[in-house]
Amino acid sequence: MSMRTVAVADDPLTHLKLPLTTATLGLRNRRTVKPGTLLDGEVAQRLTEAVIARERRFADTVLLADETTHLHAGHELLATLVRRYPPGLENAQIVPLAGLLARTPDGTLVADVLAERYYGGDLFALLDAYLTLLFDFHTTLFAYGIALESHQQNTSLVFDDTGGPGAPRLRLLIKDHDGPRVHAIRLAVMIGGADAADLCGFDDRRILTGGDGPVADVFTTITVHLCAAALAFELAALGRAPLDVLLRRLRARLTEAVERTGAVYPGAAAAVLRARVLDADRLPVKAMVTAGTLFTKARSGAADVNKHYVTGPNYLLRGRGR
Repeated sequence: MSMRTVAVADDPLTHLKLPLTTATLGLRNRRTVKPGTLLDGEVAQRLTEAVIARERRFADTVLLADETTHLHAGHELLATLVRRYPPGLENAQIVPLAGLLARTPDGTLVADVLAERYYGGDLFALLDAYLTLLFDFHTTLFAYGIALESHQQNTSLVFDDTGGPGAPRLRLLIKDHDGPRVHAIRLAVMIGGADAADLCGFDDRRILTGGDGPVADVFTTITVHLCAAALAFELAALGRAPLDVLLRRLRARLTEAVERTGAVYPGAAAAVLRARVLDADRLPVKAMVTAGTLFTKARSGAADVNKHYVTGPNYLLRGRGR
């Protein structure tokens, strides 16, 4: 899915996202670049930056690719996103989340190589540090009414040794900002109505919602399923630890983040996450191929191929003994 993005040879921190006349994950999930998504990515970036500016603990732990430069001629095949990565990463190790469980040429897991280099060989220390940061950031965004489409292809881990021996610095690097869900009312409560309105100029009005449900669906399917649980299930399949042990660890880190959200931020955000994620009998599951190929929109009822869901059992309940 990333083959429509190219790096500039003379400037490796600049990438160009280009349209392709092809489709993946369903006939209607086309790899073109609609001009409206360019604007939406810029607006979502500015919105996320506004939250980070208010929540200063993320200033040094969450990096955003700059996607405010783009070109189009009013056609989805005549458009380009210019993505610039933050400066100062020359001495950092940057690994897409999707690559953690890939194999190096000698067969070692990439995650094991990183754990050996930065965490004294303790893979689960790396996993704990990552899950703690991931859930802290995304539950905070949820408290503002925001859920990002920052799945394991759009999220990278940035490692460096600036913390000194035995104290690595871990950061998140997020790109491809279009496609969030934003609860406009909750956002207005958190940052003020006028400021919220200035940060919500999305072209795709489906991004804005009047309730927590669509935001919780994106939080669950992206942050929980793809960025966290996928690692747990695969590590269990590789025999690194029993699945129940890994899910207890995942649930513990998520519970800590939800409890922190409830203690720090006003409103019902924490209660929503407990009810719809931690304690729900079933969780939403993306059904992109169904919505994009197998059924017509009239049959599936999908308003958005990328945000069409069925449900499945809540595996997080195994982390509390159910």
